[in-house]
Amino acid sequence: MIAKTFFGFEEILAKELQLLGAQEVEIGTRAVSFKGDKGFMYKANLSLRTALKILKPIYHFRAFNDQSLYKGIQGIDWSKYLNANQTFVIDSTIHSDHFKHSQFVSQKAKDAIVDQFRDRTGQRPSIDKDFPDLRINIHIDRDQCSVSLDTSGASLHQRGYRVLTNIAPINEVLAAGMLLLSGWNGESDFLDPMCGSGTILAEAAMIACNIPANINRKEFAFEKWNDWDNDLFDQIIDALMKRTRDFRYTMKGYDKAPSAVSKAIDNIRNANLDEFITIEQKNFFDTKKETSGPLHMVFNPPYGERLDIDLERFYREMGDTMKQNYPGTHAWFITANLEALKFVGLKPSRKIKLFNGSLEARFVKYEMYEGSKRAKFQVERE
Repeated sequence: MIAKTFFGFEEILAKELQLLGAQEVEIGTRAVSFKGDKGFMYKANLSLRTALKILKPIYHFRAFNDQSLYKGIQGIDWSKYLNANQTFVIDSTIHSDHFKHSQFVSQKAKDAIVDQFRDRTGQRPSIDKDFPDLRINIHIDRDQCSVSLDTSGASLHQRGYRVLTNIAPINEVLAAGMLLLSGWNGESDFLDPMCGSGTILAEAAMIACNIPANINRKEFAFEKWNDWDNDLFDQIIDALMKRTRDFRYTMKGYDKAPSAVSKAIDNIRNANLDEFITIEQKNFFDTKKETSGPLHMVFNPPYGERLDIDLERFYREMGDTMKQNYPGTHAWFITANLEALKFVGLKPSRKIKLFNGSLEARFVKYEMYEGSKRAKFQVERE
């Protein structure tokens, strides 16, 4: 199988798969391949935090024009996966000089499938773009064509808990990946000081408590497959839920907008995580660290893309607040405004290239020590 992900998350996705028990894990570009049985396919869809989709390859052939594409698709016995009364849809991705448009590839493949059914049974399955019984994925790289079944359906970032969002919500998979890259493991207090609709908080709580990422999701594509095993699926959910753990620290979110606070509270409640998370209406710049131990902070500040702010002043205040009011804190945030980083006034200890949607971004870490950094190292030496 192949798990698709965002740029920069390939290694943490591979680690997730290994911890879950996948075999023959291999890292690609924005994807990780692995082996596992049907039960593992269910488990991967339920559990993986940094996967966008799980694809199950079923056929591979060479295609260099529309005839060879049509013939290759007809080389698959589609009655194994579909009957004439069902619906399907095809998603195509192409990196090839032989084919210019993904829509053309999808259309030609659809013709091949429909013609096979019509020739054999006199009937044909229909296309349903919104709620198909089978979602097929075609990937053409030069003349190599891979045909896969999409086991997930809608992208796995659609966890099922987020009903209400703000003007610039962060993708759930991006949020989870950032948290894992930051080393978050639930072993300290946590703060998102600009929490918006609560996505980073929800993902942080699920990581801390080892709750499967997609436990709140309404459906997966494999539930409509001919070999769907409901009992096996229930057994896997039960086994995963037995591995959850308690969270012994505090987890808070601040936002200065009342509308964001109410949306975050609703989303956290939808995710059944409200016992772990407190949301408060506060302007981060007026706050101080409220706990005595180490604090892990991850957030998504405005970039000036969709929200009209004075970036220089905003990022300077961000840096001042972290430096003056948050000793003993590891603070991480993502920004697509690389100029704005200059105004923070602190030197990041790490800088990781990611993408937020189509925007190239940096995920940066700032370490605020208790007392001065020099004093810290002198104490350690003694």
